[in-house]
Amino acid sequence: MKLIVSLLSLALLVACVPAKKYNELVEKEKKCSEDLAMYKNSSLDFEGKSKELQEQYTLLTNEVKKLKADTNQLGNTFRVLQTQYDKMAQQNESLEKAFDKLRLAGAKETANLQAELESKNIELQRKEDVLTVLENDLKTKQQLLADREQRVNELEEMIQRKDEATKLLRQKVANALKGFINQGLSVQQKNGKIYVSLEAKLLFASGSTTVEPNGKKALIDLAKVLEREKEVEIIVEGHTDTDKLVSPTHPKSNWELSVLRATSVVNIMISESELNPAQLMAAGRSEFHPLDPADKAKNRRIEIIISPNLSELFEIITNK
Repeated sequence: MKLIVSLLSLALLVACVPAKKYNELVEKEKKCSEDLAMYKNSSLDFEGKSKELQEQYTLLTNEVKKLKADTNQLGNTFRVLQTQYDKMAQQNESLEKAFDKLRLAGAKETANLQAELESKNIELQRKEDVLTVLENDLKTKQQLLADREQRVNELEEMIQRKDEATKLLRQKVANALKGFINQGLSVQQKNGKIYVSLEAKLLFASGSTTVEPNGKKALIDLAKVLEREKEVEIIVEGHTDTDKLVSPTHPKSNWELSVLRATSVVNIMISESELNPAQLMAAGRSEFHPLDPADKAKNRRIEIIISPNLSELFEIITNK
């Protein structure tokens, strides 16, 4: 609906805007909308993968706990039966000795002892069979537990490496941009991602989508750090305050301003470095994600969100 309104507004201005410029604006609007849709789908996909990985990790951890409990229970049962087996073996040995002593005492006593001995042997064999089954079951459970623990350890090691890589990258980014920290720029790490926030005053004049020279330098410094990071996804988000735009030319709304500013930042980053354009996404948030509702200056900003690629972790889960 917003796109239709924008197109109608453009149609009303066609009389005073050259045809070539009008066509360029229409193409740019279309390209921004297509890119935004594609990158939103990509972002949702990675968020879904991240949630699925966390669920798999929790499930595996619970399975390991259950297997440990089962293994302990089987071990206890095995030890009880082993004790019973040893006791019955001793009894059987005693009966055999008694039988040897008394077999000459009489046919009746001998028959009774023989029957008792056979009964004990049958019971002993039954216990032996149960012990064998339990021993095999215990070995199977122990192997399954070892496999599950190995898989959990692999996941924990992979997650730890991702966290360490993210911390190292955050430090590299902070070092590259330390000259701009007191000029409206901040670098934070949260939820496994790196957030580089640049206030609009560092990048743009009021209402403009053209990046100022000082802000351009900060973006180039950041891009030079990220161009060597081939396993990250980079989302550039434009944010505005709540003041409505009143302009006969573009941008005409905070939505359009936020998208065009994000696109300007992306264009500088890929044109001034060897960043892979497939790693970047430009998006506009307009006025609807303020940092501080009482401070408009903080809300006018560009946020560059650097996320680790979770494909390797997801592959471990799906392949096993």
